[in-house]
Amino acid sequence: MSDRTSHGTTRMEASSAADSSTRATPLASRSARRRTTAVALAGVLGVDAGWHLYWATGTTWPARDAESLSMAVLNTQVPFTPVVVLPLAAVLVGAALLLLARGGAIRLPLPPTVPRLATAAVASGTTIRAVAGLIWATGAGTVDGSAFRLLNLLLYTPLCAACAGAAWWLVKE
Repeated sequence: MSDRTSHGTTRMEASSAADSSTRATPLASRSARRRTTAVALAGVLGVDAGWHLYWATGTTWPARDAESLSMAVLNTQVPFTPVVVLPLAAVLVGAALLLLARGGAIRLPLPPTVPRLATAAVASGTTIRAVAGLIWATGAGTVDGSAFRLLNLLLYTPLCAACAGAAWWLVKE
């Protein structure tokens, strides 16, 4: 029985090559996971910023008016005026850029601590929102059958929980 594989290498050489490729792959895949996670999180914040920019035009879709929009999104009355939503859009875009920098998808002329702290801020904010969403899911502070209650259960809380987990992972990487 030959110690040569079908490719002409010895079993020892093939085993050694497989071991070295296995050792190299996790670093590359970890970097790719980090970048993918950052891009996904930045995408969520970017979509949210887009909604805020859209509402800054005075449009209230998908709601019929500003009051129902506020109740569906925030469960309270808040004006969706440019003076309110434009600064929020700017914060969301800034946070998205810093997430991309943390994930290595873009380079910003900042010390690495800044994107890491911004990522921790995103993780903290989404964690707080997810916990609040769990409290609202019990019915506390919400009206049965309201648009907010449904959106909180099906969209806001699960999305914030997923974003929080991903952001905390990105902070540690």
